[in-house]
Amino acid sequence: MKKVTKLILSGALVFGTFPFIANTSQAAVTSFKDVPMSHWAKTSIDAAVDKGYFKGYSDGTFKPGATVTRAEFAALLARVAKGTSETNQANVFKDLTGHWSETEVNRAVSLGFLKTSDYPNGFKPGTALTREEMAKWLSSGLAAQNGDYKQALKDTENTLVPVAEYYKGGLKKAIYPYVSVVLGTGLMSGYPDGTFGPGKTTTRAEAAVILSRYDQVQESKADSYRDLNEMREVGLTGSNLTTATPYEYFTREDGTAESFDRVIGKKVNLRNNLGTITAHRMIVADAQTKTTIRNLYGKLFIDKNYSNPIDEQYYEAFMEVTVTPSGNNLRNLAFVQAVGGMFRTISNFSSGTTEKYGISNLPVEEYVDSGFFKEGVPRTFWMNFLLIRSAGTSSQSRVTFVVDKDTGTFFRIP
Repeated sequence: MKKVTKLILSGALVFGTFPFIANTSQAAVTSFKDVPMSHWAKTSIDAAVDKGYFKGYSDGTFKPGATVTRAEFAALLARVAKGTSETNQANVFKDLTGHWSETEVNRAVSLGFLKTSDYPNGFKPGTALTREEMAKWLSSGLAAQNGDYKQALKDTENTLVPVAEYYKGGLKKAIYPYVSVVLGTGLMSGYPDGTFGPGKTTTRAEAAVILSRYDQVQESKADSYRDLNEMREVGLTGSNLTTATPYEYFTREDGTAESFDRVIGKKVNLRNNLGTITAHRMIVADAQTKTTIRNLYGKLFIDKNYSNPIDEQYYEAFMEVTVTPSGNNLRNLAFVQAVGGMFRTISNFSSGTTEKYGISNLPVEEYVDSGFFKEGVPRTFWMNFLLIRSAGTSSQSRVTFVVDKDTGTFFRIP
């Protein structure tokens, strides 16, 4: 039987001159001439060096802007992980035989960070690691050590990923759950332009910050992260309602709870034979002001340029639907009246986020004049409505979405 032992971080694992490996028999040097006190990642770099994950170069530099390779990041993950691995595992990649990273890449595989099946043509250790790979490795490592993270990956397979590539293209569906977990736990974040950059690479400074976060996340439960919980709920039900708000679904007579997925994909006839509408998702934004947004998904729809006023008594909510008009005369008022009886009183909206994330929104201008709706052509877009924040005595705290006499969903603030 193979011997299993805890992962050891020691100078005995040093191969060649790889600058990521520290000699822990000596005090870690955390003063680098290219990492001044003002450097954005200095605290994380110092901590990573102190813990033995990194060390600097012989010339007194850290090279924070240098790109991280597959072998380097695999070695880092093998050191930071709290799990166990098989010490005498055979080499899993032929192109690693004799390579300085051979033992630690094997360990990273054993710990569940990466799969050999993802690299059928060899590991190619000197290849720069992409952010897509990084997200997959980090999430897979968490899932291998904790069943709830494994479930989180499954729950987010069909979620709405809050990055620009989701609608604009560039994010493979198979990667949705891995990106969801790293975004939801704060291990990784998107760029200011809304993109995740799956094909971009990572620097040593960025890796130091991510390692610092991973050290904490691996000790935490998946359900302790609200952002991840939102994405899990959206992946399972099409809505973040119960995660982002105090609303709860009604319980049916058979004891099962209502859920938004009861209306997803159900085609409904608009009033006056104006066409059909099909609901896909409902997202609630917890916004106090246009610049104070307290949940992950709210930032997809609201920014300082949001066209509608924020009322502190209401949540801003958004529904993604597909409408297929029966003619070319579907106007603003007629559409609002045709939808209101089945879902909510809806409105159009605009913001800077729609272009940023590639969101198709119900426009402010007249639909006929703009050509937004065309006879027989399905159009998928987001529209806006409001949910009251507190129950009180208001009937608005009881919400009904009706598809037909037998199908709908109901929720309320308890």
